Amino acid sequence: MKGKIRNQIITIMLMTTSMIASGQNKIENPFGLVYRDAITENINGEVNIHPVNYKLNDIEIAANVYTPANYDPSKSYPAVVVAHPNGGVKEQVSGLYAQHLAESGYIAIVADASYQGASGGEPRNVDKPANRIEDIHGMADFISQYKGVDAEKLGLLGICGGGGYSLAAAQTDKRFKAVATLSMFNSGVVRRNGFLNSQVNTIQERLKQASEARAQEAAGGKILYAGVANPTDEEIAAITTDLYREGYTYYYRTHSHPNSTFRYTMSSLIDLMAFDASTNMGLINQPLLLMAGDKADTYYMTEDAFKKATGTTEKELFLIPGATHIQTYYVPEYVEQAMTKINEFFGKYL
Repeated sequence: MKGKIRNQIITIMLMTTSMIASGQNKIENPFGLVYRDAITENINGEVNIHPVNYKLNDIEIAANVYTPANYDPSKSYPAVVVAHPNGGVKEQVSGLYAQHLAESGYIAIVADASYQGASGGEPRNVDKPANRIEDIHGMADFISQYKGVDAEKLGLLGICGGGGYSLAAAQTDKRFKAVATLSMFNSGVVRRNGFLNSQVNTIQERLKQASEARAQEAAGGKILYAGVANPTDEEIAAITTDLYREGYTYYYRTHSHPNSTFRYTMSSLIDLMAFDASTNMGLINQPLLLMAGDKADTYYMTEDAFKKATGTTEKELFLIPGATHIQTYYVPEYVEQAMTKINEFFGKYL
């Protein structure tokens, strides 16, 4: 069984691919949003969305700021930074939760990671932990200066891979007064050991591939990518792990977006495979909420991080009954449960 999973994951995660633009759903939403009940226009007195751009280390970052109903820039609001999943963009699940946060009275920001989505940076789809963590610091920089934001009431919500990077960012960035994750994914551990530790035996081989890819880049050669090609319905159905089977359905069928792709530069593995979001978890002294579906095959990552969070006395592990990892992204009853808990948590600490 483990060998079967390993072979599937290797096939899925190590294919060289091109940017996937074909086969995507046509996006009717004027803001590019692909989640259910997304904002379609800014109406006075209701939650509004504000596309913004700002510079971070000379890279143009594309972000959306969600403001509460009857937002008045002369008043004071708590704010939340939302970090998107690996391969995701601000128009998907992170935007959904940002919109719900605005509905609850928060100003929320979600930005495409540098080198990804609508943000700048070359080569495309570089995916290094240091960049993703800096993106979170950068969102905090920008939203803290936004009109109406009370910078002393700043929270952080990370989803999937964004959850792991949020834990890493919060270890040292004490502007975040409360930290929450949903379906946390420890990207470095999975890139190194494989999902469910299915690639432990190929670590050195993959590091060699990454090193050779970097050498090729440095010599001006072709950029090599790891990731996936556009899978068929049959290929998706044959995947045995919930995370990847449901993930491909979400990202390539029901909530597809042309800026969203799983591909990343092969050379990024040099940095990714040395990363562990749970290292130095003891540095987090802020209130901490870790949420996951109790059916999620990724739960082991949340559980590990929670056990290592010894620096805070205000921590909670919240399980959403019946939910898998991807179902927390869009299934209304699970999203509602997550948001109820998030509102309780941020309401207490912000």
